[in-house]
Amino acid sequence: MAHNTVPSITLNNDVAIPQLGFGTFQIPPADTKAAVLTALEAGYRHIDTAQMYGNEREVGAAVRESGIPRDEVFVTSKLNNDKHDPAAAVAGVAQSIEALDLGPVDLYLIHWPMPEVGDYVETWRALEGEYKAGRTRSIGVSNFQESHLERLLAETEIVPAVNQIEVHPYFPQPSLRAFNRNHDIVTEAWAPIGQGAVLDDETLAAIGAEVGRSVAQVTLRWHVQRGDIVFPKSSTAARAAENIALFDFALSDEQMSRIDALDADRRLGPNPDEFNWVPE
Repeated sequence: MAHNTVPSITLNNDVAIPQLGFGTFQIPPADTKAAVLTALEAGYRHIDTAQMYGNEREVGAAVRESGIPRDEVFVTSKLNNDKHDPAAAVAGVAQSIEALDLGPVDLYLIHWPMPEVGDYVETWRALEGEYKAGRTRSIGVSNFQESHLERLLAETEIVPAVNQIEVHPYFPQPSLRAFNRNHDIVTEAWAPIGQGAVLDDETLAAIGAEVGRSVAQVTLRWHVQRGDIVFPKSSTAARAAENIALFDFALSDEQMSRIDALDADRRLGPNPDEFNWVPE
């Protein structure tokens, strides 16, 4: 596994985060513990969950049972959409910490800005308090557009450590990624292989043939070379192992440019400006 050691990125508060993580979105709670244990065995040291996924308890159980020292596994969770209110946000962090049962969480995100549900600036201020109290080692946002970030930067104290957004070859988000970079906010890419949409792409298949790698590996390597944090989701041991084997090959500038050219401005998930869904 030595050649697949995952590099770390240093966040704007000097916390180190592994650049490749394991995503648990849509993994049923009953299957989560086994999937996370498999990922940890394959070498993953960064697990991404959320209150909305309903599997925080199982993620925490897997980390505890893995035998890997707690400080060697980076765990992210996210505030649910029904907690956009300072008191609810504080309670939400406590709820995640209790469910994970791993002590302070490494990174805690506002999952969606929910512009019509609450004031994400007030919610962010609540997270700033949780960060200062040591209940989370870093704080960030997810699915925030430039307009949302501009308000946070203007009206609050702490710059988000990360912005976790939809990014894949068909939706590479160049302007939002540049905005993040210019403000020392690390971009995390969710749906990195476009929820499977890119797996039949001829350009990616051709590059895969050139470097002797799968389309998924080529796509994930493109993300890594762009400097994004990425966490593919997989429930099978073989796929988890394949997805982490990204650090013993590189794409050329020409290959990177061919992938960049696949930009179709094709968003697969909800538009954060219009998404105001609250769980029942």
